Amino acid sequence: MLAVSQHGCTIARSNAGRAYSKSGAVIQLFPKGWPDLTGFRHSDGKAILIEVKNEKGRLRDDQKRFAEYFKNVPFLYGVARSAEDAIRIIEGE
Repeated sequence: MLAVSQHGCTIARSNAGRAYSKSGAVIQLFPKGWPDLTGFRHSDGKAILIEVKNEKGRLRDDQKRFAEYFKNVPFLYGVARSAEDAIRIIEGE
């Protein structure tokens, strides 16, 4: 996240699924499979969505569905296994 934010972007961790308040109320977060990082590029406002995986990590089926969807929208999306990968994603078209 730090590497991306240092390259002219605002980025935040995207929590998916559900959480519960102190009173027990259900809080619906992003849908399952939503990328780990969500933000935008300052230069043009383009949306950024990054799925973070380690060197051996694989996309789950729900993550694959989002990856397919993002191919058809004007977002910067990719899977990052390192800070360098994340920077390549945000430097995209």
